[in-house]
Amino acid sequence: MGAALPLGDPIPAAGPLGEDSTWSADAPFSVYLHVPFCRVRCGYCDFNTYTAQELHGASQDAYAETVRREITLSAAQLAARGPLRPATTVFLGGGTPTLLPAGDLGRMLHGVAEEFGIAPDAEVTVEANPDTVVDGTAEALAAAGVTRMSVGMQSAVPHVLASLDRTHRPENVRSAVNSARAAGLQVSVDVIYGAPGESLEDWRRSLDAALALEPDHISAYALIVEDGTKLARQIRRGEVVPPDDDLQADMYELADALLGEAGYDWYEVSNWARTPDSRSRHNLAYWEGADWWGYGPGAHSHIAGTRFWNVRHPAAYAARLAAGESPAAGRETPDATARRWEEVLLRTRIRDGLPVERLSASGRRALAALIADGLVDGAAAVHGRVVLTLRGRLLGDTVARALTS
Repeated sequence: MGAALPLGDPIPAAGPLGEDSTWSADAPFSVYLHVPFCRVRCGYCDFNTYTAQELHGASQDAYAETVRREITLSAAQLAARGPLRPATTVFLGGGTPTLLPAGDLGRMLHGVAEEFGIAPDAEVTVEANPDTVVDGTAEALAAAGVTRMSVGMQSAVPHVLASLDRTHRPENVRSAVNSARAAGLQVSVDVIYGAPGESLEDWRRSLDAALALEPDHISAYALIVEDGTKLARQIRRGEVVPPDDDLQADMYELADALLGEAGYDWYEVSNWARTPDSRSRHNLAYWEGADWWGYGPGAHSHIAGTRFWNVRHPAAYAARLAAGESPAAGRETPDATARRWEEVLLRTRIRDGLPVERLSASGRRALAALIADGLVDGAAAVHGRVVLTLRGRLLGDTVARALTS
């Protein structure tokens, strides 16, 4: 059913922010809209998603209005702490958002616009399974305010798609991309490397296919084996060979080389863009520690240093909101040590890097050794930024631990 929720503090009667939280009128604000529905469950996926057989009474048809109730509740809580500000980015993720009619996704966006406003230049992204982008889908989404579509290609190789339990038709990837582009949307393509049985040449074939689509943005993610997934069980039983770290490193280096040669600029460990304007502003908001509110079952939020998350199942989520209650299940406020670790780990993932001034004295001492080891760009450090080299990106956790030691 997706990843288990973290342990946390109980939600105060005043709502997930409590009575002592502040709300800055100046900081950027982002919105995540979670759509937890999928036709099938991919064997590697640990997201909070549900097939039709797993909904247990929850209604897809009523989902948009249920989310709008949460949007209204959140706006009331934030308005009590200061002026509301418009969303600068909105991301409809899942699950498979495009399993819902475009009109339902538009109603969710309209709810955000009514309560908060959506900035005129906002980035509004929808994730899409290629098979669900049928005639008129992209045009309807664009009319609803979507500006960007992220197409889940994952691979161009049939046996790799099969190993991931992906059921979309590979030829529909191009159709979805063409439809999105014709509707005036920016296009991102997602691919995964390190699947069971995938060779370096298989991966090259997928990269070539992604580049042939000429998208504005490409995300390339290493397959991670998550506890509780079908893939983890298959590996535990010896039915599938686990991902090979060295092969995944070779695949990452190949992606960086081919994407760079094709004019895509790396800006985050797993992301490349044609131009700075093509970067995912929504995901950058996560990595830069901005404020965002996540709506939907299992969605996570970060407001003014407080993190909170909703109940996981769509039925429990709907029941809470039908009763006029917050769907939040728990919250936490990280201490200074946790904050420093998080900032280092996230900011060193991105091309703009981490300001050297944000490091502790021990972190600054560790910086020289990391530069000598070729993990941090020495030229960038001279200009006050910690920026990882290609090798440093492959060892990101090691670098972050050294900088926070």
